[in-house]
Amino acid sequence: MPDQEPRSADELLDIVDERDRVVGQARRGDAMAHRLRHRCVFIQARDAQGRIFVHRRTAEKLVFPSLYDMFVGGVVGAGESYDEAALREAEEELGVRGLPAPVPLFSFLYETPEHTWWSRIYEVRCELPVDPQVEEVAWHTFLTEEELTRRLPEWEWVPDGREAYRRLVEWRRERLEA
Repeated sequence: MPDQEPRSADELLDIVDERDRVVGQARRGDAMAHRLRHRCVFIQARDAQGRIFVHRRTAEKLVFPSLYDMFVGGVVGAGESYDEAALREAEEELGVRGLPAPVPLFSFLYETPEHTWWSRIYEVRCELPVDPQVEEVAWHTFLTEEELTRRLPEWEWVPDGREAYRRLVEWRRERLEA
């Protein structure tokens, strides 16, 4: 949002263990540099037609600059709940106010040799006109599921978002089969 201060490497994060229990705090830059496990939210935003908000991150992003993402979201601040972070991040990145509370779907631990964070997946319907935060979003559009599926092998996606999307598709398929 224009009147909000951008998040920085100095932002304080809760550091969590393998069970997502808070064990300390660290600055965001230190958490990233030293692979300290923290919390993140991923929100799949859909417009009134059910299309998914897709964007390319700015080149200035601390993690995964200039890559495409099918989620809005980010880190959960120290003392902030997942739900609070999901609404804050969705409104900030989409550039809107008054979104309904994002609906939590499931959590998973994202781990690579470089990164580790607990991730909570949400969904939200955004029927408001979007005005994405220029510090976060270099380009955006809304794509149907089919269009997104076609773009998966063509565009370079953030690896955590790609993994979250794979898990979300699987999670939805399991619910349909149940």
